[in-house]
This record gives sequence, C-alpha cells and structure tokens, in this order.
Amino acid sequence: MSISDQTYSGSVRRWLPHVTVASIAVKNGKYLIVRENYRGSLVLNQPAGHVEEGESLEQAVIRETLEETGWDFKPDHLTGIYHFVAGNGETYIRFTWFGSLIGERADYELDPAIEGIQWMSKKDLLNGELNLRSDVVITCISDFEAGNRLPANSVQQLT
Repeated sequence: MSISDQTYSGSVRRWLPHVTVASIAVKNGKYLIVRENYRGSLVLNQPAGHVEEGESLEQAVIRETLEETGWDFKPDHLTGIYHFVAGNGETYIRFTWFGSLIGERADYELDPAIEGIQWMSKKDLLNGELNLRSDVVITCISDFEAGNRLPANSVQQLT
C-alpha cells in the first residue's frame, strides 16, 4: 500500500488527481482569456477543463477551447505540465498547450459557466479588476513567454 492510499470502510481508497488541460492562444501580444462564473464569483482563466474518459489530452484541449470560446484550436506545442493543489484542496495535473485558433464559430453556444471571452496582456491580467481562477494562469503564460516548448508528441495516447 502506498503512502497515498487510505483505509476507508475496510477497503483501500486511492488518491486520484484531476487531469485537466488548458490552451494558450496569442493575438497581437494578448492572450485568449475566458470570464467564468466559478463558485459564485466571476474570475479569469485560460480556456481549460477536465479530460473526459476515452479522449486524448489533445482532443480534450481542442474540445475545451471550443466549448469555452467558440474557437477551433489546433495545439502545436505543450508548454508545461503542472502538478498543484488548488484553493479547493483538490490536486490537479494540468497540461497546457500553445496553439493556433483556426476558425471562430460565431453561433456556438458556450459552456454555461462562461460569461464571455476577451484578449488580455499578462500585465492586464495581473492588474485586472477580476481575480484569476488560479495563479497557475500566470505561471503558464510566464512559461510560454520564457520559450517553454515540448513537441506535441511528447504526450502519447496509448491503447
């Protein structure tokens, strides 16, 4: 039994982190950001969300970007993998991708938690009137700006 296993009602309960993806898209020095309703507050985030059963990380980031922004996204590089405990006490492993927006679907119905999208500089995000959903937003942007790039095939979907 590993240190992260816990005995729970006579059985072993495993620690299971949340696996999420996020996208970075840049236009004229500004980043594609979503305004989302999270636990009753309006916050700023990258297009991001959980990987669903049966989908690859690339499929997940394409889907999440579309669902939250109405834009089709083509992931080009992995900019970072982040393992952290969020403010809600849950552990996340986040795969952040840089890529291109290849088409907007103007009539696409966004995820209900999304209030809208906007293009913001890193400075705007740091000095903005809205809170970031997590400090990982700035960490991902900083890593992207520092030139962190892994080939998309660094993550392989095995069957």
